[in-house]
Amino acid sequence: MGLVACTRCTKAWPVGTQSCGRCGHKLVSRDYGSLQRVWAFWVVGLMCYIPANVYPMLRTKTLFQNEESTIIGGAVDLAHHGAIGIAFIILLASVVIPLAKFWAIAFLAISVKSRRMASNHARHFMYEIVEYIGRWSMIDIFVVAILSSLVQLKTLATINPGPASMFFAISVIFTMLSAQAFDSRMIWDDQAEDGDSTQDD
Repeated sequence: MGLVACTRCTKAWPVGTQSCGRCGHKLVSRDYGSLQRVWAFWVVGLMCYIPANVYPMLRTKTLFQNEESTIIGGAVDLAHHGAIGIAFIILLASVVIPLAKFWAIAFLAISVKSRRMASNHARHFMYEIVEYIGRWSMIDIFVVAILSSLVQLKTLATINPGPASMFFAISVIFTMLSAQAFDSRMIWDDQAEDGDSTQDD
């Protein structure tokens, strides 16, 4: 159609326009280098996610003992104490959703090169889900920060964040950057190419 949309404010402009007249953002028809950034951020996020689950997330110090809890270990302890709902939320937010995001981003990056992996509408719907759930990925970090600030009873009991909290935060940040680096317009390029070839025929 000879138009290019601004990725910031979504206003359409004629092809060849250098910058958006509404918000000043640079206009690019397709960011073909986005896949390189997607994979770079994705790999860093995955590398940080491994120690985030291996190292302790919380370090609890009481008058008689010191305890260290990983994400999964803390959820199991909560389940043993009867807080099954909280344990389920922690496992969902810290294990299931991050792994699903890694899989979804990798699938989207691969599927733009293969037309038969999924329909364009299904891929775009998956992209919107990844974008939406990204804002809820820091639940663990918020919980650790709240507990660390509230439970500081000097010699009686203290709770401090473990090294896993830093790795988990970095993993979430790079996963969000990976999702944002993906140019969703490439999902529909194969449909446009099929339309052009049909018109040529």
